[in-house]
Amino acid sequence: MDEFDVVVLGAGPTGENLAERAHAGGLSVAVVESELVGGECSYWACMPSKALLRPAAALADARRLPGAREAAGGRLDAAAVLARRDEFTSHWKDDGQVAWLEGAGLVLVRGHGRLDGEKRVVVRTPDGEQRVLTARHAVAVCTGTRAALPELPGLAEARPWTSREATASERVPPRLAVIGGGVVACEMATAWRALGSEVVQLVRGSRLLPRMEPFAGEAVAEGLRAAGVDLRFGTSVTAVHRDGPVTLTLDGGETVTVDEVLFATGRTPATTDLGVETVGLEAGRPIEVDSTGLAAGVPGEWLYAAGDVNGRALLTHQGKYQGRIFGAVIADRAAGRPLDTADWGRSVATADERAVPQVVFTDPEAASVGLTLEEATREGHRVRAVDYDLGNVAGAALYADGYQGRARAVVDLDRETLLGVTFVGAGVAELLHSATIAVAGEVPISRLWHAVPSYPTISEIWLRLLETYRG
Repeated sequence: MDEFDVVVLGAGPTGENLAERAHAGGLSVAVVESELVGGECSYWACMPSKALLRPAAALADARRLPGAREAAGGRLDAAAVLARRDEFTSHWKDDGQVAWLEGAGLVLVRGHGRLDGEKRVVVRTPDGEQRVLTARHAVAVCTGTRAALPELPGLAEARPWTSREATASERVPPRLAVIGGGVVACEMATAWRALGSEVVQLVRGSRLLPRMEPFAGEAVAEGLRAAGVDLRFGTSVTAVHRDGPVTLTLDGGETVTVDEVLFATGRTPATTDLGVETVGLEAGRPIEVDSTGLAAGVPGEWLYAAGDVNGRALLTHQGKYQGRIFGAVIADRAAGRPLDTADWGRSVATADERAVPQVVFTDPEAASVGLTLEEATREGHRVRAVDYDLGNVAGAALYADGYQGRARAVVDLDRETLLGVTFVGAGVAELLHSATIAVAGEVPISRLWHAVPSYPTISEIWLRLLETYRG
């Protein structure tokens, strides 16, 4: 039996950040990992997907400028793109991440960990042995989520892609079907179409990116179609069959034949084989937590959950944010130090509810933070949406001929602060942090007037939004 102050389940970005902060607070920490240290983001999500998408964006940008356009003929070198992707995943080896973890003073325990009652974790090691870890102060679950697949006839036998296969494939499929209309579906349709696949994207609903402003999904849909993606709405798959190629049967009776099919139809929390039932929680469900990370319904202030597994905000950067805050909370509680639990205090993850940023790396990019107009209205705020055509900003016109984009700021009319901001257009990802600061900082519009954007940059959109608001 091994005893530590804290035991962390999961060595992805969330678990790494939580463990490091708890250790920085003076606690001994063991981190349990059954796969690769670095987690989903490093090997099958954020890093490989953006490595696939960046060359396509660079080529698209070049083709929007006279002079560069003439030099940017031909197609992407798919082999070179995939090789660069492999470099960013460290060829699916975690030596570097392990070195960081151990250098930070953390103890790595390889194997599958399960809760076994209060402050106790049983680890099945790769050699089949059993190791029991106990925690003096806390156990933190940072196991993330897994791809969710629908129950469809023939699906299991068809060996569908999930996000993992979509970001790790060693070859470009000649024909690819993408099922879904969310972030993973839109990004992977963008990436594989740019690499040469014939892509059909089947969306059950009536729009893309349903959690963003409607115009964001509309712009991304237009971009996908312009790239040659066969985008269809109001379409469901009823059966799948693989006999060499994959045949999809649609709800109208039509069939679609492709070489691979990606189901990007959601995520499910990785709590199924985690032993949560031994502490009174339901397997397969998110572990609900308060804003300090404590699991609801578990007495004793010892069980925490951070990142995607708690369902608060399924984004790597939000998981890391929670990890930093909750790790410090664990250390403070262990030492008897007071917590700061006021809104935006050091001990609470307020941004999960008020200022969650997200970028969709399609062409055009879509970036947002905070509430949409619909969300703000539904919550009872008295608001006004301020819209501006990004193509009318001098920096955007210089960025690309015929630049198309849009910006929206959702203004709280009672407080004259911003509740949310959305940008759509080429290169807007790097605009988002300024919006995140404005929303998280609750910066008054009267003060934003004094944040002067440099000319001629796309950031002048801030001035145009303020001018439009004041009239």
